[in-house]
Amino acid sequence: MSPDQTPRVEIPRVLTDLDDRVARSAPDESGALWRLAESGRQLDANLVRLPPGTRVGEHAENDLDVLLLVVAGGGEVEDGLGGRQALVPKALVWLPRTSRRALRAGPEGLVYLTVHRRRPGMGVGMRPLSAERAAPGGEEGGEGPCMLDRVCPACGRMNERPGPGACERCGEPLPAPGSV
Repeated sequence: MSPDQTPRVEIPRVLTDLDDRVARSAPDESGALWRLAESGRQLDANLVRLPPGTRVGEHAENDLDVLLLVVAGGGEVEDGLGGRQALVPKALVWLPRTSRRALRAGPEGLVYLTVHRRRPGMGVGMRPLSAERAAPGGEEGGEGPCMLDRVCPACGRMNERPGPGACERCGEPLPAPGSV
């Protein structure tokens, strides 16, 4: 193997201190507080804060298993069948693909880390629908198409905040909401 064909060797490293990341964020800051952004990764991870009393509505993720680790605060996870389980700090939850689920933040809010296999690059019409999602009336899971206006057409990054403007990474203008 020639020197220019030598495979790149990655080394383990500490990426962030989750408790410090939460402590440094504004108390009313919601959404992603941190994202795994290393190039060449096979995983995605997000540190997310839900303000007190808010929820992530019921949905299914048809393609990916997700691990959820509660970092701070608390709340509950609903299983889509009427069951509820308490979420407390250090609770580790497996959200199997195809499962229905919803999250609700408690009175202190909810901060959690999600980890899952990285999705292939987002693109319109590039991934076939599963049979369930393609069927009339089938449930749609994962990130809905309404979020496509947050994806930068130049670099492919999904912006944290909705609305018109420019890409948070490269500055390229974003599509107008509803135009994608």
